[in-house]
Amino acid sequence: MLATNYTNVRQNLARYCNEAARNYETVVITRKNDENVVLISEAEYNNLMENLFIRRDALEYQALVDDIQALKSGKMNTVKKTLEELGAAE
Repeated sequence: MLATNYTNVRQNLARYCNEAARNYETVVITRKNDENVVLISEAEYNNLMENLFIRRDALEYQALVDDIQALKSGKMNTVKKTLEELGAAE
């Protein structure tokens, strides 16, 4: 995580955007008389939103966690299919 002030970000915006986008760095932009701002990549933002969506329903989330554990422990069987096979099944 990087922390820097607004003036520095303004003068070096491309650099901080590259840090966020290419290196998945979180940039905290500090401001004197206002709340701080966080700069993250679009990929990080999308990941956060996906996690919020998945975790919004505690029962559904727990079912997902249980299924993942069952797959890892071999208690649940899986079947491999190609995209063509899945498309033909519809």
